[in-house]
Amino acid sequence: MKIGIIGGGSTYTPEVIEGFIIKAGDLGLTEVVLMDIDGERLRVVGDFAKRMVKHAGNPFKLTTTAARVEAIDGADFVLTQFRVGGQAARHEDIMLGLRHGLIGQETTGIGGMAKALRTIPVILDICADVEKRAPNAWVINFTNPSGLITEAILNHTGVSRCIGLCNVPIDMKMMIAKHLGVDDADVQMDSVGLNHLGWVRRVIVKGEDITARLLDFLAGEEGPKNIPDIQYNPELIRALGQVPLYYCRYFYNTPSVLAELKAKKKSRAQEVMDIEKALLAQYQDPNLATKPKELEQRGGAYYSKIAVEIVEAIAGDTGAEHTVNTRNEGAVPDLPASNVVEIPCRIGRDGVTPVPTEPLEPSIRALIQAVKAYEELTVEAALKKSRAAAFRALITNPLGPKSERASDVLDDLLKTNNLSYS
Repeated sequence: MKIGIIGGGSTYTPEVIEGFIIKAGDLGLTEVVLMDIDGERLRVVGDFAKRMVKHAGNPFKLTTTAARVEAIDGADFVLTQFRVGGQAARHEDIMLGLRHGLIGQETTGIGGMAKALRTIPVILDICADVEKRAPNAWVINFTNPSGLITEAILNHTGVSRCIGLCNVPIDMKMMIAKHLGVDDADVQMDSVGLNHLGWVRRVIVKGEDITARLLDFLAGEEGPKNIPDIQYNPELIRALGQVPLYYCRYFYNTPSVLAELKAKKKSRAQEVMDIEKALLAQYQDPNLATKPKELEQRGGAYYSKIAVEIVEAIAGDTGAEHTVNTRNEGAVPDLPASNVVEIPCRIGRDGVTPVPTEPLEPSIRALIQAVKAYEELTVEAALKKSRAAAFRALITNPLGPKSERASDVLDDLLKTNNLSYS
């Protein structure tokens, strides 16, 4: 098995390399190729990854390249984990939002839209290479905004073997397992929604429905009153009767989150720049051959776990159930079949089978449909370089500006990102 990683100079890379080292024998993994356009980062991260592989007894061959086609040629899996413009562009996305009194987060609001518009043309080029050089490969997309990028791939390229990943569902699953003192394999989550806009409807542990107990814990006096670090109103959790995932805070708590972003001395992008600078310095230590604990500060917890488990499910035809981004295909009755959703799916050699869900509750249906419409319009804008589609996307996004301000916001977005739309 050959795996090509596009964006191999990412500081996340040692996380996924560790996972592949552990599972190399089970997967039949023979080769991993790291590709990145940033030569210095690729050298630093690549050299460290090679030491990790050597330290583990060389379970597979690891090489680095600046040529994308070398990573893709004959690959069984192509992992995409790149960031167009790097953390500097992420910082601009955040500042773009704050200049207009809007959320500029990297995956939601106008920040997520800007990132998507920069990223879609690149992912389309990558997929064109996959079609030519590895037509049977699976594309495992971790590039944000993951659901929106996966939507572009599945509906606007010839790559049908694509799965979008996010660590938020598995992070919630691990949190629940830790709280209950059980193995994560014993936890089954019935979740529904889109990438970074999801809700856990039911939680089953060893065949027992413990949803009511979990909701009482999250909203009750004996528990943390809300999901740690999110600070949802306990009445919201009780009224919904389900658990909103982390990124729902941008929609439910918009004023307080915006105030929090404005009050920060450093943007999250600047914080990550500092973390990455320290990590890259560590990676250059010739004596370091295992993943440093400091990588946990980078975010993306359990990325390695979910990425490796997806590859294992396909290669081993296990039929394992994972929450991933894929075409709806009728699983969520309230959305078109072609829409990419983030829901539990059974995964094997023949592909991804979404697990059918119950109709969306009115309390979440309108929000999901509005955000999905925004995603479709954003993809259209990127494909056609259409200002009109971009304008429609802005005013459709629940976190976007009202129409009288949308022209100024769009002008700023396009100028900041050097995009020419007509």
